[in-house]
Amino acid sequence: MNNYGDYGAAEGYGAAAAVSGGMMFFNLIVAVFFAVCLWKIFVKAGKPGWAAIIPIYNCIVMFEIVGMPSWYVVLLFVPIVNIVIAIKMVIKLAKAFGKSGAYAAGLIFLPVIFYPMLAFGKSQYVGMGTMATPASAPTAPMAQ
Repeated sequence: MNNYGDYGAAEGYGAAAAVSGGMMFFNLIVAVFFAVCLWKIFVKAGKPGWAAIIPIYNCIVMFEIVGMPSWYVVLLFVPIVNIVIAIKMVIKLAKAFGKSGAYAAGLIFLPVIFYPMLAFGKSQYVGMGTMATPASAPTAPMAQ
């Protein structure tokens, strides 16, 4: 054995596994948190809440909520274009709930704060004008 040896290699692997497991648990908690927020947002918009937990379908439902064509889901698979589409969708989501562009910026840059505010707050779905509004949504015009 040389002076460096490999003493402690097993402990290093154990520590790495513990950190990795902790990160996986944290990511799971965050994913569940955002799924619950999205569920509540879908219900407020008159869509089925369970759609929030189905990959890809939740994007299609979100596009319906914000009044964008559902085929845009294909554009989410195109690098760079997906960022533009996602930002446009978030801006329209804020408008669909009668919020300003500043609120949309909050949804983009501080989602941990603004998505729960949208989901659990007093915000109501007001629609996007051209699309049919759900029966549970108010028919009042969007607030400026």
